[in-house]
Amino acid sequence: MTLERSPALDETSLVDLVDRLIDGGVVVGGDLVLSLAGVDLVYVGLRLVIAPAHRVQLPGAGRQS
Repeated sequence: MTLERSPALDETSLVDLVDRLIDGGVVVGGDLVLSLAGVDLVYVGLRLVIAPAHRVQLPGAGRQS
C-alpha cells in the first residue's frame, strides 16, 4: 500500500502563510470587558490593521493644499 500526496495538501510554512496574510492586509478586532458582580467596570476595544506600507493610504495624502 502506497500513500500518494494530493496537490491540494501542499505544504506551506508558517512564514509563507503570514506573508500572504500581510500582503493582502489583515484586520483584527477584539473587546475586553472587566466586570464585578455584574457591573461593567472597564471596557477595552482593540482594532488592529496590518498591511504592507506601500498599500496604506494616509488620510488626506491624496489632497494638496
